[in-house]
Amino acid sequence: MKQFKVDEAFVDQLTLAEKAALVSGKDFWYTAGVQRLNVGRMMMTDGPSGLRKQEEGTDATGVNKSVTAVNFPGSALAASTFDREMMHDTGKALGTAASHEQISLLLGPGMNIKRSPLAGRNFEYFSEDPYLTGEIAAAYVRGVQEMGVGVSIKHFAANNRESQRFTNSSNMSERVLREIYLAAFEKVVVEAHPASVMVSYNAINGTLNSQNQWLLTDVLRHEWGFDGLILSDWGAVVDQVAALRAGLDLEMPGHSPESEDAVINGVKSGELSMATLNRAVLYVLKTVEKWGSTQEVSPYPMDEQHIKAREAADDGLILLKNESDMLPIKPQDRLAIIGAFANQPRYQGSGSSHVNAYQVVTPLDVARALPNDITYAPGYAIEGDGADQSMIDEAVANAQDADKVVFFAGFPESMESEGFDKTTMSLPEAQVKLLNQILSVNPHVVVVLQNGSVVEMPWADQVPAILETYLAGEAVGEATWDILSGAVNPSGKLAETFPLKLADNPTYGTFARSYSEENYHEGLFVGYRYYDVKQQPIRFAFEHGLSYTTFKYSGLKIVDQGDSVAVTFKLTNTGKRSGREAVQVYVANHASTVEMPVKTLAGFEKPMLAAGESQLVSITLPRRAFSWYDESKPGWRVDNGSYDILVGSASDDIRMQKTVRLNWAAAQDRVTLDSYINDVMDDSSLAPAATKSGLDAVFEKLRAAGPGAAFLMNMPIRHVLTLGATGDQLSQFLKLANRSTHSKRE
Repeated sequence: MKQFKVDEAFVDQLTLAEKAALVSGKDFWYTAGVQRLNVGRMMMTDGPSGLRKQEEGTDATGVNKSVTAVNFPGSALAASTFDREMMHDTGKALGTAASHEQISLLLGPGMNIKRSPLAGRNFEYFSEDPYLTGEIAAAYVRGVQEMGVGVSIKHFAANNRESQRFTNSSNMSERVLREIYLAAFEKVVVEAHPASVMVSYNAINGTLNSQNQWLLTDVLRHEWGFDGLILSDWGAVVDQVAALRAGLDLEMPGHSPESEDAVINGVKSGELSMATLNRAVLYVLKTVEKWGSTQEVSPYPMDEQHIKAREAADDGLILLKNESDMLPIKPQDRLAIIGAFANQPRYQGSGSSHVNAYQVVTPLDVARALPNDITYAPGYAIEGDGADQSMIDEAVANAQDADKVVFFAGFPESMESEGFDKTTMSLPEAQVKLLNQILSVNPHVVVVLQNGSVVEMPWADQVPAILETYLAGEAVGEATWDILSGAVNPSGKLAETFPLKLADNPTYGTFARSYSEENYHEGLFVGYRYYDVKQQPIRFAFEHGLSYTTFKYSGLKIVDQGDSVAVTFKLTNTGKRSGREAVQVYVANHASTVEMPVKTLAGFEKPMLAAGESQLVSITLPRRAFSWYDESKPGWRVDNGSYDILVGSASDDIRMQKTVRLNWAAAQDRVTLDSYINDVMDDSSLAPAATKSGLDAVFEKLRAAGPGAAFLMNMPIRHVLTLGATGDQLSQFLKLANRSTHSKRE
């Protein structure tokens, strides 16, 4: 039906009632159409890790009645791949499925930052780090949209808890909002051009996001140049007229006829201008024109997509621990497989991301086809803390007779889901008790985790091997054994920090405590940024992940290119088998005199190397990698001075580093009247200016006075007038000190 050309003249042909209908979702999944002008309806559906298209005639919330679709790994595991190409391919597969099902907009990916390990929707988000989130999300968006299907990046913005998500306010400074919670959205909007942005339920600093003109219009539209559709999360609009004025284009789902009447009455009363309504209508129609699907529903290669889902899971599974080379498992090992999750795996999230999976392959299915001698015992019930004693006895007996135990553990669906937040990071008590009993009879235990978010592991020191699979998608069984058996060399790395205990997290004691407000007390120090600055011991670091081979880093070179920094180094596979290594580059800012993280992720690559092979890795760090958001200007600011470039295998495993001094900022006074005396005295490059002006005599007296003069040195340099200097001497010093700085820039 897509036989119309959208422009302002076309919008003028619409009646007020038609316009009101277009900015109000027709029902749960569709926009309204205008039949007399050949404007068809546009369908959207959930789909971050697989389509959740509702079958005709089913209720909108019937998650188990959606069409059959391939279920890809959840976002928590997808980010652990550190693989842009893999994420792009996953996006293409999802775009293919959506196109064949006549979907115009795929609602995803979720891009919110993992601020607290208790946030109920962490499984649907990528990382605690905004740079990684933006890179992986941009690859996903490009992949989907290359197949002719638009995406809706979500949930914009600072939607970091589920409790009271419709009403709570996320409160923080603009700098924190810009650097942590908006940065990934900015990257995707500017670089990947998503079809739409979904506005979240919450408020920011007291203003509801759906009614936040600064967020939707000033930042998203004007500053970032977004030219797509701005739609609400389902039920996020409280006042549609206020939302339209703020910059929202489409309320989803609409509440006909109430929504349409509100718009019509708003125009008639003058509360809503026709120009504002026309703007929203134009964005809706442009989206229908560009992304509206007209083809018939047709089959697509689900078997091929299942293989892609397996490869994506292989790429992301994380080997957290492997003492004494417990893994890979050898064909002759007698195995006791224990845990109900081996037979009933937790492989996807619940809520709006739930998919009716095409072909779920369980770990037990795959294990039974292995050459190993295998026993299986469920050991515990997935739901509930209790366990039948006979189940426990069977599991312990099996473990006692085995060479190795593969223990499947994880969070049941009832513990983490959209709609509520968690209260603990601990595994269910029945699982932990059983694990401890098994360790008492057989220490050769491999723990395989199935979970959507961070796990507390007080038992980790007693377990020689741990494999993190997160929510691995429908190929969970195949991917798990690909790694356990050594058929695939693990290369996934954590996209979030695993603390020793919940109380170590900076949000502990404050997260989701208030019904109305969530105060971001930790500011910039989220995830590894917090654990770095506090020097807090952790269980597993951000970007930690082991391999069955080893890698050597060498030959770090840093080149200042004027507005970017080129980082090159040699990576060598020093082991006996091929493998991939996700290498990381961090920046440590020593130039700026404001709060700064110890280091921030600024680049990564994931080369494949054969045994013994070396490769030159090149990563370019743009100006933004050295910038911070200055609220006083406002804007992004780079300061002249020293920056450390750190290269490593994990945030706590830095292999090489070098310092670069950047002089990118506009010429400015190096020394002002507010510069402190001790800083000036410590800067040897200022000694000639001090000598020529005569201030060196004052400085020498202060040095000779010893520790007792420390309080005098901790004063702005303007106070040298009270220490015997003249005004002429101070003026001459400032001119000399700053003349060299300006001449260097010129």
